[in-house]
Amino acid sequence: MDISVVIPLYNEDESIPELYAWIERVMKQNNFSYEVIFINDGSTDRSWEIIQELNQKQPDVVKGIKFRRNYGKSPALYCGFDQAQGDVVITMDADLQDSPDEIPELYRMIKEEGYDLVSGYKQKRYDPISKTIPTKLFNATARKISGIKNLHDFNCGLKAYRKAVVKNIEVYGEMHRYIPYLAKNAGFNKIGEKVVQHQARKYGTSKFMGLNRFVNGYLDLLTLWFLSTFGKKPMHVFGFLGTVMFFIGFVAAIWIGADKLWCLANGIPQRLVTNSPFFYIALTMMILGTQLFLTGFLGDLISRSSTGRNDYQIEETI
Repeated sequence: MDISVVIPLYNEDESIPELYAWIERVMKQNNFSYEVIFINDGSTDRSWEIIQELNQKQPDVVKGIKFRRNYGKSPALYCGFDQAQGDVVITMDADLQDSPDEIPELYRMIKEEGYDLVSGYKQKRYDPISKTIPTKLFNATARKISGIKNLHDFNCGLKAYRKAVVKNIEVYGEMHRYIPYLAKNAGFNKIGEKVVQHQARKYGTSKFMGLNRFVNGYLDLLTLWFLSTFGKKPMHVFGFLGTVMFFIGFVAAIWIGADKLWCLANGIPQRLVTNSPFFYIALTMMILGTQLFLTGFLGDLISRSSTGRNDYQIEETI
């Protein structure tokens, strides 16, 4: 199979028929063999009924996954990637802001130019300024931390992947914003970008507005940076910091004790050790150092045995 189109959606019943007809037209014009996988992320409208109707008309092409509740875009992509069978996997949003006309060129860049991942770049956007300015700041930070200098729009829903990429990365939480970073960490380094057309929303309103999406985005980026750097070896950071703090506290405690003994041996009046603030500073450093060391040790144990992170309740699959 040439292409799998993975489409996560939440309450997009008005746009689904038009989107699918558009995808179908593009695929037939280019003689692609394909499948379209809709992931219904807990919609409360008629989205699932429409997906079922499309499946009845073309059961070999249209597939669907229905979550019992709303989990978010990353879980939807995770389940879609698991089911995808195409040599190239295309992701897009269901709101008609991503153009299926971009699919042939994205496919060509993967198959002919050898890219592992090609991310869309919505150079001209139809979003309000309250969304575009924070997005630019966010992408600048993501480029700096990830080291992927050539991407301008990490969070663009329109992307193309070599099949091996989606089968070897784990998208969880809200990490869909950083799939290029996840791919890079998995060893897929040939990451490209294509300027794509961004269309104004035709139906409904955006499901991803609000300040919290940008705050959460930065927190997720810091989490991913830490995990990619120390996720498999937490002892290296916590153990190192703990050892340094314990050593400083231990040396300070030895110095305080030695100073007290020297004063006693020479008959010099000296106040109680417990009356010195340095005693409590040294003790606190040793306690914190021990706790950090144990945190690193426990982190190592957890990283070796964590399971069930991507366990979602799927009500129905077609």
